[in-house]
Amino acid sequence: MAPRILVIEDDPAISELITYHLTREGMQVLTAADGREALAIFNANHPDLLLLDLMLPGLDGFEVCRRVRQASDVPIIILTAKGQEDDRVRGFELGADDYVTKPFSPKELVARIRAVLRRSHYEEGADNLIAGELHLDLKRRRLVVGGREIELTPKEFDLLALLMARRGQPVSRDTLLEEVWGYQFAGGTRTLDVHIRRLRQKIGDDPQHPTYIETVHGVGYRFKDDVPAEPGEPGGAPSRGEAR
Repeated sequence: MAPRILVIEDDPAISELITYHLTREGMQVLTAADGREALAIFNANHPDLLLLDLMLPGLDGFEVCRRVRQASDVPIIILTAKGQEDDRVRGFELGADDYVTKPFSPKELVARIRAVLRRSHYEEGADNLIAGELHLDLKRRRLVVGGREIELTPKEFDLLALLMARRGQPVSRDTLLEEVWGYQFAGGTRTLDVHIRRLRQKIGDDPQHPTYIETVHGVGYRFKDDVPAEPGEPGGAPSRGEAR
């Protein structure tokens, strides 16, 4: 499912900008303009991540962070003004996971959110991603296909993990490049396509009739949501995050 992000920002222009870019990346966005509204929305909707401006009217971001952290381990990224190092330190002391400095690049913001979500997901015990004959061990960085271990390069592993974690969702080429190679990566999509081709060869996936990774023309790639189960397994959808 698409991650649900609660954006807590009192500047309407910044809130709208963030909402636009996150929605474009397939995320669900909730917004709040002050601390009390944020806590009410948080308690009612249980978002997957908070993007929290510190300078809020009334109940400020520090207090929001403190109260949320008392009740939940949900990831929190704080927004701070450039040069306010003390605010960042205080935010970390209250339990924030990361920070983004204003003014910010929307691409960097998306990459930071993806990275924090990925880390938090792994920490919750999602040690394995499983689909059909593919068993991806995230902690040991091993891929087993049909009982046989397949050697992947680091980039191939990261690509497969990202696509499997978002199964059923089209992931754009730009997003894949940003998250696997870094948001400042200057290479073209040719690099990505070559890695996808090699990855398909290693997992025995026919690009014309894919079992696992399909091309979404004009967008990027998608890990199929209807991967056949292994013999003897009930159902046909892949399982996710099985803890071992």
